[in-house]
Amino acid sequence: MTKAERTRQLIISKSAPIFNTKGIAGTSMSDILDVTKLAKGSLYVHFESKKELSYAVVDYQLAQLLDVVATGLNKHQTAKAKLFAYIDTFIDPLDPPLEGGCPMLNFGMEADDTDEVIRKKVNAVIEGAQHIIEGIIQAGITSGEFKSDWEPGEFATKLFALVEGGIMMSRIAGNNKAMKVIARSLKKEIEEKEV
Repeated sequence: MTKAERTRQLIISKSAPIFNTKGIAGTSMSDILDVTKLAKGSLYVHFESKKELSYAVVDYQLAQLLDVVATGLNKHQTAKAKLFAYIDTFIDPLDPPLEGGCPMLNFGMEADDTDEVIRKKVNAVIEGAQHIIEGIIQAGITSGEFKSDWEPGEFATKLFALVEGGIMMSRIAGNNKAMKVIARSLKKEIEEKEV
């Protein structure tokens, strides 16, 4: 990695938590300068605009989140354990895997009406996450771990939506009550699908 590439990566990694916490609109270039300790001219050498930087940050944050999820899933062998691990990755929205909370929720809600590029980036990750969940369920059906009449795509959508909704509810309420209820309900339903 060249010095320029390292500096670019530093800018992205240092500014990512700020964007994820304050939002794209709420993050100023002076926030970025403060956290990176770079001169304004140096920052603009690597990113021509805040919009360009925000696209790089969204890509980075979404990739970071996918890495956290994959790491959690890869620790387990059974489909049930993988599904539980997915849920448990987000079990404490007040202490999220990434500073500022879930970037899918944060960037997606901010960009749904304001930035088509970011909306599409987030939507691709949402669809990818649902596909991963669906694949885990299908593997469990194929291996005989889950009942064959379970509809993987339907439950993947339900699990994803409930987890993201639980994140939002818990962060707004300032407690994890909603997420605990959701996690318990999802896990019970998964157990009911075991053979």
